[in-house]
Amino acid sequence: MSQNPTTTVFTGRRVLLDSGAAVGPATIYVDAAGKVARIESEHKPENATVDAGDSLVMAGIVDGHVHINQPGRTQWEGVVTASHSAAAGGVTTIVDMPLNCIPSTVTVAAYQQKRESFQQGMWVDVATWGGVVPGNAADLAPMLEAGARGFKCFLCDSGVDEFPPVNEEQLRDAMTELKKKNGLIMFHAEMDTGATADASSNPVEYDTFLHSRPPVMEVKAIDLVVKMCREFAPHVPCHIVHLSAADALPAIRAAKAEGLPLTVETCFHYLTINSEDIPARSTEYKCCPPIRGSENRDRLWEAVLDGTIDFVVSDHSPCTPDLKLHPCCGGASGGLAADAIEGDFVKAWGGIASVGIGLPLLWTEGQKRGLSFQDIVRLVCERTAVHAGLADRKGRIAVGMDADFVIWNPDEVIKITADKLHFRNKLTPYQERVCKGAVCQTVVRGTVVYDATQTADNDSWENGFSREPQGLWLESPIARK
Repeated sequence: MSQNPTTTVFTGRRVLLDSGAAVGPATIYVDAAGKVARIESEHKPENATVDAGDSLVMAGIVDGHVHINQPGRTQWEGVVTASHSAAAGGVTTIVDMPLNCIPSTVTVAAYQQKRESFQQGMWVDVATWGGVVPGNAADLAPMLEAGARGFKCFLCDSGVDEFPPVNEEQLRDAMTELKKKNGLIMFHAEMDTGATADASSNPVEYDTFLHSRPPVMEVKAIDLVVKMCREFAPHVPCHIVHLSAADALPAIRAAKAEGLPLTVETCFHYLTINSEDIPARSTEYKCCPPIRGSENRDRLWEAVLDGTIDFVVSDHSPCTPDLKLHPCCGGASGGLAADAIEGDFVKAWGGIASVGIGLPLLWTEGQKRGLSFQDIVRLVCERTAVHAGLADRKGRIAVGMDADFVIWNPDEVIKITADKLHFRNKLTPYQERVCKGAVCQTVVRGTVVYDATQTADNDSWENGFSREPQGLWLESPIARK
């Protein structure tokens, strides 16, 4: 029981405390430190700070895969716009990736530079991953001690010169160091197989790009991941980021059946978009690994529902429209190079902007496949918190945990429009998509940071957001149990 006095009270008729609980009435008391102090199994609207009524209250979402791009590429994104977008979508914690920012987060000095640049700009809590690149094995343990949650590496070209890929020998050097600290390593699991875009095919057609990134690129890489995971088990947990190719699922299932410390994520876009539906020149759909066909998507959903895929993240990876070679730029007059082809999928930057819009996307598609509220909590709250080493404070509503909540209406129909997108560059494949699930309020450690009903600006609110940022930089000890 918390020793701090109760300062805020949240109540509702439909509260889901964790993935093993039933939805039911509850009143949650929050202390001055922003921790849950007490929970009663009754709806008590009298004297409540927030009465959610019939809206659903659950733990705030933890998005474990976000590219904030700060410092260094804030024209792509930044902590203010990224955390605003997160808050508007019920995300109360984001974990930043170590690349696309400059410098990449591959040393303690770079980690500290990122942390300093984020001060006063976080509307939700933020943590970061470190990176594994050639030659930085000795930097990994110090970064863990500083607060990095784990490390990401690439097995193929990352797209940015400052974050080169590692080969097997360099990977072994890094994992040898991580073994000393039980450090987590994450893999962008694609490897070169010699596949290239067919020069005779039209680059503005999505299939031209898709055929240049066949599933075997992921299968080959994941075979190496499993090999390395087995070699360093149980001391170095391994994780596959943004799984796209369902052809890799048999190897993943076999590794898990063997008891290897392997986890896997997929992304909202792989679960909600089919390659057959992607229009020509629509480079907002390009990402690596690519969005694949409907049969592949069905197999990914089966793996999500049976637990083979552990959780779902956004992989929010935005850039400016000119790097997407997008037709909205207006050609050379709009900033594209004179020899650039508008809508060239092959040469466009790969990455999908989606932080803060995953909840309605997942719920709308998942409902068709039997997804429950408990599944949502498991997939985007609990398991992502465990993955980020935040299991002792995030992902569930329980006494002693951070009072992070999303209050949302699962039945309300919404349309995703540009005016409702809060990330910096509004180019996303989800514009104009109709979904079910509207976020009403987002609460970070007991304070409401987003309120959809606050439509008039005043001393406390601006555009639905609290005037004062409430987010913290998270660098507490790793807790994965």
